[in-house]
Amino acid sequence: MIISVASGKGGTGKTTIATSLALLLSEERSQKIQFLDCDVEEPNAYIFLKPQIKKTQPVNILVPQVDKRKCNFCGECAKVCVYNAIVVLKREVLVFPELCHGCGGCSLLCPEDAITEAERKMGVIEEGQVRRIQIRTGPIRFIQGRLNIGEPMATPLIRAIKKKINPDGVTIIDVPPGTSCPVIEAVHRSDFCILVTEPTPFGLNDLKLAVEVMRKLRIDCGVVINRANIGDDRVKEYCHRESIQIMAEIPYDRNVAVLYSSGIPMLIEGEKYRKIFSQLWASIERRVG
Repeated sequence: MIISVASGKGGTGKTTIATSLALLLSEERSQKIQFLDCDVEEPNAYIFLKPQIKKTQPVNILVPQVDKRKCNFCGECAKVCVYNAIVVLKREVLVFPELCHGCGGCSLLCPEDAITEAERKMGVIEEGQVRRIQIRTGPIRFIQGRLNIGEPMATPLIRAIKKKINPDGVTIIDVPPGTSCPVIEAVHRSDFCILVTEPTPFGLNDLKLAVEVMRKLRIDCGVVINRANIGDDRVKEYCHRESIQIMAEIPYDRNVAVLYSSGIPMLIEGEKYRKIFSQLWASIERRVG
């Protein structure tokens, strides 16, 4: 089972929910638990899970290299590139590696066979194991991506991370915030998506965008309202109108904020939060089943 945890905006507590759910499942289940941090521009799940990283591997993307001795400057390569990563002038070909998506179309369609592809490193994947931390947990396989600073494209790195999903057991995916291409790549083929929001005007606006994305992708979803005792009831009213299940409400608690600032999961606070996440998981199982 693949469960993604997303939010229309940053700062709603998405990573807190994802890591807490993974820790709870590792306590209660005999299945293998896997955690993927696909928020590759700013991965921070490791702060709460504290994995021991055992393996690091680079992730490369193929970008075109033009042999000007063969090139006749016909411009076919530029026509096929929808991202404008290659531009043909009168007697010059310009390649912009940062814009290239590595589709290979330019080299495939070049009539003079003047384009080859070379690897360009865009980031790394780190793999490790989460063992016992502040609370009694079972082992969690941990995988995260780190995008190179200044790298504009996250989707190839996220795609490489998801190739490591183990179909046996439960996979929790921490999705990047927003509703752009990295989010779509991260939630793709999930069995269920938890949308984390907060009861504020900004939270509601971005929740609507996230719900539309899930509907376009035909991914079943439910809502978790974080800091539920602040703000207003407009998020609840929207979910009621749209027949979206509110799967859990987590109240604002200063003790949790103090734990969060120290990188300590909220489950250590006691049975109150463990009960919330147990009910959340029971709801997901019923929906996916």
